[in-house]
Amino acid sequence: MDALDIADPIAAEDIAPVQRRRRRVGFGFALAAGWIVFVLLLAIFANVLPIQSPTDADFLAKRAPPSAEHWLGTDNLGRDELSRLIHGARISLTVGLCAPVIGVIAGGLLGLLAGYFRGRFEALVVGGVDVLLAFPPLVLALAVTAYLGQTIPNLVMVLGVLGIPAFTRVARAATLSLAQREFVVAARTLGATHARILFRELLPNVALPLIAFFLLAVAVTIVVEGALSFLGLGVPPPAPSWGIMIGEGRESLDIAPRLAFMPAAAMFLTVLAFNMVGDSLRALTDPRPGAL
Repeated sequence: MDALDIADPIAAEDIAPVQRRRRRVGFGFALAAGWIVFVLLLAIFANVLPIQSPTDADFLAKRAPPSAEHWLGTDNLGRDELSRLIHGARISLTVGLCAPVIGVIAGGLLGLLAGYFRGRFEALVVGGVDVLLAFPPLVLALAVTAYLGQTIPNLVMVLGVLGIPAFTRVARAATLSLAQREFVVAARTLGATHARILFRELLPNVALPLIAFFLLAVAVTIVVEGALSFLGLGVPPPAPSWGIMIGEGRESLDIAPRLAFMPAAAMFLTVLAFNMVGDSLRALTDPRPGAL
C-alpha cells in the first residue's frame, strides 16, 4: 500500500504535464483550423457575399477611411479594400492549395518507389532531386512566366514542380523506416506482389507524414505566391492577390499604411494557421516515443 501511495504522486506528476501540453496543442489546433475554415468559406463564397466588386474603382474616394459603405476603406484607386481582401484570399489559397498537390502526388510516388526498390532507381531519383534543388527557383519562375504568361495555372505548375523534391525526400525517408517492418516482411513472405505491398501496406502509413507536410507546404506556397506577386511575377492586376495588394500598398505607407498592413496581416494569420495545424499533425504522426 505504501509503494502505491508513493508511486501515485509520481505518476500524477508525469501525466499532468502531458495532459496540459495536449490541452494547449488542442486549443491552438482548433483555433488555427477554425481560421482556415473561415478564410476558405470567404474565398469560396466571395461571389455571393454582399460586398462590392474588387475591381470597380472610384477615383473620387481614393484611400478613403473605413466607413459604412467601405468597411475597411478603399485603396489607391478607390476600390473596396474588404472585397479585394476576400477575393485575394481566393487566388492565394487556390495557388497555395493546388501547387502542393502536384508535389505530394509526384514527389510522394517517387519517394515511395525509391525507398522501397532502392538500388539504381533510388540513386537516379535522389540525383534528380538534388539537381532540381540546385536549380534557382526564381530563375525557373521567371523563365516559365515569361514564356507561357502570368496565369494561375502556370504559377501553380511552377510552384508544384519546385515542391516535388521536398515531398520526395519526406516519402523516401518514411518508406525507408517502414520497408523492413514486420507487417511488410510478413506480406512479402506470404507472396504479396510489389504493388500490393506498396499501395496496401506502405502507402497508408507514408500518407500520414505526407499530409502533415502538405499543410506546411501550403503555408510556404502562400508566402512564395505573395512574394512573386509583390515582385510582379504572379497573377497580373487588376486581379486581387494578397501579394499584389501589399505591393500596391507600399506606395502609400506614409499616407495610408493600412493598405499594406491589412493584406500582410491576412497572409500572416493564414500562414501561421497552416503551420500550426501542420506541426500538430506532424507531432501526432511522429512514431518516436513521447511524440504527441
